[in-house]
Amino acid sequence: MRNPQSGDGDERRQRFESVYAANFGPVLGYVLRRTRNGDDAADVVAETFLTAWRRLDHMPPGDRARLWLYGVARRVLANHFRGERRRSGLSDRLAAELAGIQSDPEYTAELAGIGAAFRSLPDPDREILALVAWEGLDNAEVAAVLGCSRNAVRIRLHRARAKFRTAIDVRDSTPQPVLAKVSNGESA
Repeated sequence: MRNPQSGDGDERRQRFESVYAANFGPVLGYVLRRTRNGDDAADVVAETFLTAWRRLDHMPPGDRARLWLYGVARRVLANHFRGERRRSGLSDRLAAELAGIQSDPEYTAELAGIGAAFRSLPDPDREILALVAWEGLDNAEVAAVLGCSRNAVRIRLHRARAKFRTAIDVRDSTPQPVLAKVSNGESA
């Protein structure tokens, strides 16, 4: 069903701009009174007006447009709160699982230095080292993950290991057993 007030091209854009100008303030107020912060409100209002643009032909004319927009905003808010509850539930479950994990009693200043050296590496170097050491992948598997050739993996891995050794040396902590495993491609 096509609304006679909405046309194609410029008419459609003009109608939307008119509806937006007349209703942005009231819709924003409606959403702000129902959300916890301005960022959430901005997201909901943006989604509401995106829906209005997409469904402009279904929007009633005149003052009834505001009521229609409130209905859209209400549904967008419901989706927003459902997503928030899912994220919060997941976050709570992860926190509970992580709280149950005991910290490693063998974690020493030496291992802390290794961790700091690892974190000081650029993201691509950390990624390739982690794929080999933590995930236990071989060069062919790393190549598949990174979308490059095995030869490129071999070269990048060699360079990343060299940077890692240098970063450890700079921190004056060279734990041979752990470093040797990572340097030889074994998992740590």
